[in-house]
Amino acid sequence: MQEHKISIRVRYAETDQMGVVYHGNYAQYFEMGRVEWLRNKGISYKELEKSGVMLPVVSLSMNYKKPAFYDDDLTVVTKMVFIGGVKIEFTYEIYNQNHDLLTTAHTVLVFVDMQTKRPIAVPDFLMELVNN
Repeated sequence: MQEHKISIRVRYAETDQMGVVYHGNYAQYFEMGRVEWLRNKGISYKELEKSGVMLPVVSLSMNYKKPAFYDDDLTVVTKMVFIGGVKIEFTYEIYNQNHDLLTTAHTVLVFVDMQTKRPIAVPDFLMELVNN
């Protein structure tokens, strides 16, 4: 498994009336982790799209263990767990500043040709970068 970590400070706007991070915001945290995982591998999502490839999420599952609160310093751990065929899969763990595990998740993304809107095989250049 190839792992990458990022830090995120919870903003007030990301919380609900109880001061807890609203559950829908976690998908954005996972996206941030995934985009930075790709960037760390030398793959800019912007460049991926310029090459005619998009990567939509087709599956997202989350498990909430403990809440995150306003001003928490979160660590998002992103791991690529599978790449092949037409898809790439990631798992995520989110920890707070006390190292408490708050949330786990799993996503499946599919490589899609931007013009035909049809699934395509993992681009060769991407497979090479991931395997190095």
